[in-house]
Amino acid sequence: MTPPPTGLFRHADFRRFWAADTVSQAGAAVTLVALPLVAVGTLDATPFDAGLLVAFEYLGFLLIGLPAGAWVDQVRQRPVMIAADVVRAVLLFSVPAASWLGVLTLPQLYAVAFGMSVCTAFFDVAHGSYLAHLVPDEQLVAANVRIEAGRSTVQVGGPGVGGALVGALTAPVALAADVLSFGVSALLLGRIRRSGARPTTRPTTRPGAGLRTEIAEGLRFVLGDRLLRAVTFTAAVSNLCGTVGASMLVVLLAGELHLSPFLCGLVFAAEAVGGLVGSLLTVRFTARLGQGPAMCAAVAGSAVLWLLAVPLFRADGRFVLAVLLQALGWVLFMTFRITSVAFRQRLCPKPLLGRVTATVRFLVWGVMPVGALIGGVLGQSLGVRQALWAGAVGELLAVLPVLCSPLRRMRELPYDRSEPAPRSSVGAAAG
Repeated sequence: MTPPPTGLFRHADFRRFWAADTVSQAGAAVTLVALPLVAVGTLDATPFDAGLLVAFEYLGFLLIGLPAGAWVDQVRQRPVMIAADVVRAVLLFSVPAASWLGVLTLPQLYAVAFGMSVCTAFFDVAHGSYLAHLVPDEQLVAANVRIEAGRSTVQVGGPGVGGALVGALTAPVALAADVLSFGVSALLLGRIRRSGARPTTRPTTRPGAGLRTEIAEGLRFVLGDRLLRAVTFTAAVSNLCGTVGASMLVVLLAGELHLSPFLCGLVFAAEAVGGLVGSLLTVRFTARLGQGPAMCAAVAGSAVLWLLAVPLFRADGRFVLAVLLQALGWVLFMTFRITSVAFRQRLCPKPLLGRVTATVRFLVWGVMPVGALIGGVLGQSLGVRQALWAGAVGELLAVLPVLCSPLRRMRELPYDRSEPAPRSSVGAAAG
């Protein structure tokens, strides 16, 4: 069931897994533009309303992120992902249905966003654990590169298509594209032959241990490892501050600058282009600088570029430069994103993967509702652009945890010490 080192796409199950993730991300790229535009354009949401919507989009990770990991470790991951896709499709379909009936409200959008976040919390925990069972350790970096490249590729056109659909069909109707994508994703996942490992023993937990003990194991592993703790805190600070500004970006573009839905989508499309280029350059960048130094440089450089973009979001020629800087920031940041995920998957013993992934998601994504609320409050009280400034300045602090750790000097990150050392991840990914 495992592929030869030189050909991940010869692995039929990985192809289906990759295709399911890619098509799901294509629809999600449309929703990235359409859902905020439903709130701002269709329902006349205030900056605080828009921030609250973003908060609900991530609230599931804060509320059920930790128990989701403990539960996913005790079941097969593939059925969890299929069920999450089906429920997300149903939730999203309720938005255009309510719009057609003339009963769409902001509370319904909040409920849909929260339900989506709960499903995504379960899906992402299962996704990370299942991938580590699907491919060998020495190919995890290469597998993550291919997954991120696929996501970035479809996200290049997705927001632009989403903006065009919003302009032609209205924002609620544009969400129907995402409904279809989740359905196709569920079908592709259903065709995978390998169902994933279901652990029958707990090497670090006594038999009959309760949910609290399961959760505590994940927390101890993440917070007890100095390197993993630094990577997690860096990601958390970046997400917290990034969401402060991101929650207000559509409000600025559509609400204050009165840009067309297509131009609003263009900003997110440019970020996806940057993510695609960054994912393709990650292996080369880490091979040249070393994995640890490359991660530090990626976080610091992307923060500076995003800060420079804030004053350039105007309804004139400066908008093009702002979009370019935004994209370049993502070119750099993808090195940190891909390398940190592969590092966690290699370092963590497989029976703990679900809990560790959920713990990281809880710490990294759980701060995003807080950031969105802060952005909404700042946007309502001080102004939307001031909220963007606050988020961009805060992003500069994200590099401190990794910069103050041994990571800044480590060319090769460690692996799970309970198993034989895998072949160099950088070399495997390059191959």
